[in-house]
Amino acid sequence: MAEKPFRVITVCTGNICRSPMAEYQLRRALAEAAQQHPEDGFLAAVVVDSAGMSDEEVGRSMDRRAATQLRALGIDPAGHVAREWDDAWFRERDLILAMDENHFRALQRWAPDERSRDKVRMFRSFDPALAGKSTAELGIYDPWYGDQRDFVECADMISGSLEPLVEYIRAAAAHGAQPE
Repeated sequence: MAEKPFRVITVCTGNICRSPMAEYQLRRALAEAAQQHPEDGFLAAVVVDSAGMSDEEVGRSMDRRAATQLRALGIDPAGHVAREWDDAWFRERDLILAMDENHFRALQRWAPDERSRDKVRMFRSFDPALAGKSTAELGIYDPWYGDQRDFVECADMISGSLEPLVEYIRAAAAHGAQPE
């Protein structure tokens, strides 16, 4: 029987700005790593998706400013449809990445057990430049309230964590961290 792929989900408020940007940027980083390290075949099989804590944006496409920024990075944002967090994903995901402190704290509260709580991390906790920072300092502020410059900054904040996050996923997947 084939092993299940390592599964990662990024989580923000409405699933139209931060979490889909992180999802698409992480997918590309994993695809690039898989090309550079074909011996690590599992990297190509990692599944990345995203969700929002709220149902307010469910069914909507990505914010146009987020999509514009992804295109500026050479990433096709097509196909994203916002969806709300489902508690079943605590079992089905290996790594749950919160985009800010509020998401982190809510996911910690909602987690049904210690194993599930251990899967919840701040997205930027992987950025070595932020080692020792508080959960609040690791947050990526919501660019929805700003202009295109805020989406550029959001993408930059995400980018700082991508390489170490890919390495973490490589190590975790190689050691068999699989969902139940």
